[in-house]
Amino acid sequence: MYALKNRVQLIGHVGGKPQTHTFENDKKLVRFSVATNEVYRNAQGVKVTDTQWHNLVAFGRVADIAQKYLDKGTEVALEGKLVNRNYTDKEGVKRYVTEIHVAELLLLGTPAAKPVIED
Repeated sequence: MYALKNRVQLIGHVGGKPQTHTFENDKKLVRFSVATNEVYRNAQGVKVTDTQWHNLVAFGRVADIAQKYLDKGTEVALEGKLVNRNYTDKEGVKRYVTEIHVAELLLLGTPAAKPVIED
């Protein structure tokens, strides 16, 4: 049960090209967002889609995979943990951030077929 204390699992679509930051000793951090959708019917019976956006951070080998294979629209399954942090911006305002630190990443679906170009 210890492993269940701070565990997040999501399936969704990448919102844009991941942003890569490389540090000394070739350590890498990759940031990207994932959208998850929940579909339900409201009180009037109308179908409603609720989209939630999640901020993700990958390190090490997972960052390498994210940088190489993720792009806008890619469907992924991932597992990680929630991390809350804060910082003070340039104007002196304290900002709060919740993000998911990715431990495992799985690409879902099939890549889009590339068109065949003939001469």
